[in-house]
Amino acid sequence: MINRYIRAIAGTFVIISVLLAVYININFLWFTAFVGVNLLQSSFTRWCLMEKFLRKLGIKDEGDSCGI
Repeated sequence: MINRYIRAIAGTFVIISVLLAVYININFLWFTAFVGVNLLQSSFTRWCLMEKFLRKLGIKDEGDSCGI
């Protein structure tokens, strides 16, 4: 369940930052890069700060979201 939230939050951040880059300022693409680097980093280290935030908010990890 947490993985679903993390993917949804990351996707939302990417969409918002791209829209901000198109309509406000191109420098918002740095935020897109930050999200991407954090996703890549978490795939290697298995550590994700957003996961810690979500756990503190009370969201439980109910297994793999893909059903495997």
